[in-house]
Amino acid sequence: MALWGGRFSSETRNEVAQYSESISFDRRLYHFDIVGSKAHVTMLATQKIIPAATAEAICSELDKIEQRIESGDFKYDIALEDIHMHIESALIDALGAEGARVHSARSRNDQIALDIRLYLRDEVDKLIGGIRDFQRALVAQSHANKTAVMPGFTHLQHAQAVLFAHHMLAYVEMLDRDAERLADCRRRINVMPLGSGAIAGSTLPIDREAVARELKFSRVSRNSMDAVADRDFAIELVSALAIFAMHSSRLSEDLILWCSQEFDFIELDDAFCTGSSLMPQKKNPDVCELTRGKTARVYGALTALLTMCKGLPLTYNRDLQEDKVAIFDALDTVKMILQVYPPMIETMKLKKDHMLAAAGDPSLMATDLAEKLVELGVPFRTAHHRVGALVKYCREQGKALNEVSLEEMKISIPEATLEFLALFDPIESIAKRDIVGGTGFEQVSKQLDFWKKTLDF
Repeated sequence: MALWGGRFSSETRNEVAQYSESISFDRRLYHFDIVGSKAHVTMLATQKIIPAATAEAICSELDKIEQRIESGDFKYDIALEDIHMHIESALIDALGAEGARVHSARSRNDQIALDIRLYLRDEVDKLIGGIRDFQRALVAQSHANKTAVMPGFTHLQHAQAVLFAHHMLAYVEMLDRDAERLADCRRRINVMPLGSGAIAGSTLPIDREAVARELKFSRVSRNSMDAVADRDFAIELVSALAIFAMHSSRLSEDLILWCSQEFDFIELDDAFCTGSSLMPQKKNPDVCELTRGKTARVYGALTALLTMCKGLPLTYNRDLQEDKVAIFDALDTVKMILQVYPPMIETMKLKKDHMLAAAGDPSLMATDLAEKLVELGVPFRTAHHRVGALVKYCREQGKALNEVSLEEMKISIPEATLEFLALFDPIESIAKRDIVGGTGFEQVSKQLDFWKKTLDF
């Protein structure tokens, strides 16, 4: 009979046990279940709810159970449903009735709320560390190629000349916001729900603040009903993971394009690519493509959590057992991205000559012409129109912008001087963009210095 089966007269059908179990996925919470249980029984003994000797025996046995789990010498049974019941059952097997005291003044409702918060708090710290490593890889690649010039794109069309490092550092900024979101989310994860019971708290004189201090929570939950029903912290976390995955997918798309023969800006190391089963010449950026696909998977986890919670009345409902499937899958997916991307970025090779040649298209400096006119006092919209007329003339004549004579340029731009004919060097164009946040050499060097200091290179 199950530990909760006192009022039942028949055993659970095997099909229902199969349908109800969560041990197949929540067993990863074992360490946090044990940590929480040890803090709980220590408090129970301090409050004289259970004997001190019992608490000591339970803590000692919990350590042995953890060793058995980690060594692989622990048997799982779907009849025990989840990791909490497995550990409690093992305690009772070892200690008899004294082991059953572990569950005094708690419910599985507040127990799982505690376990998942402890687990996610730990995972968030690891995720932030992984994101910092990702940032360091991008900064290192940027620093190694800090003068490499490439075309920047809008609408997937060549727009203006930029530094490759400037492009990479844009992703460092995105990842920094991801880390900030996770750190902020951690504050709301770090609330201690234990002691809320199933719904209404406990009649026993427990000390929730003592447990919170022991487990390093910043505070205890204020409302027992909210504490057991709340999964906002999980939804918020997976939302942050979805945004991170989106950023990774955008970077992946850039890398996929740059690897193509049409761009030919970079080459990824063979260790991060695969071949074709049919075409011997192929080298495919499969890691990047998989990341685009896995991003959809993280989105699916977020959608699952939101949908799961949208119609639940207070307080706990068994639907919430399924939250862990989505949470774990999103976490595992993001952790895989964080494992593979830093070394992939670090080993990436640039084809600087190809990048510079693409950035050398004089049409990328059309805005430089317009801004030169602005320096001479011409309103920008007028300047924009005149340069546009020059572009049209060059297209009709089959000429590049830097191939027209001064006389031809003056047809569209009466203010043009010989100085205008020298505005088509991409390196000079970049150098002039010496404003905070711009792609100028000095500004990008400052960005690199900032990130090397911030990321403790």
